[in-house]
Amino acid sequence: MAQPAKPAEVVEADAPPKKSKKKLFIIIGALVLLLGGGGAAAWFFMQGSHDPKAAHEEEPAKAPVFLPLETFTVNLQGGEQYLQTDITLQVADQADVDIIKLHMPRVRSRLLTLLSSQSAEALTDPNSKKKLVADILAQVKQPFDPKGKPQQVTDVLFTTFVIQ
Repeated sequence: MAQPAKPAEVVEADAPPKKSKKKLFIIIGALVLLLGGGGAAAWFFMQGSHDPKAAHEEEPAKAPVFLPLETFTVNLQGGEQYLQTDITLQVADQADVDIIKLHMPRVRSRLLTLLSSQSAEALTDPNSKKKLVADILAQVKQPFDPKGKPQQVTDVLFTTFVIQ
């Protein structure tokens, strides 16, 4: 006997499942955060560093301040030869120029004593001249008052240097 045919199964068209909008919101949120973070980083780097040292480095260099001293003429060690030299000091600022000028007799005395203690043979050697520059710097930087601060002298320049 033949089996009766089964009624055709009704295949319901499955409606597509409703996609959750959560994924969409998460993706949009991530994009907003990413773009916002990128914008904030760009703004931060465009503003530059607020480091005080970096701001100081960007300032233009100050023009050097020079103080020419009157000519020095001294008898050198041994007494037969003499030195005639013009010296210019490079100082930090005008305030140091004013202090040195105020105490110029003391500066000249210190330097005359130092220069007259040199020998002609030693002063012909370039290394001895470099040592003399260091000695002059030390003399000029010494405070004029017992508890005073040293002067800010950055260089000593010989503009003439004659030994006879």
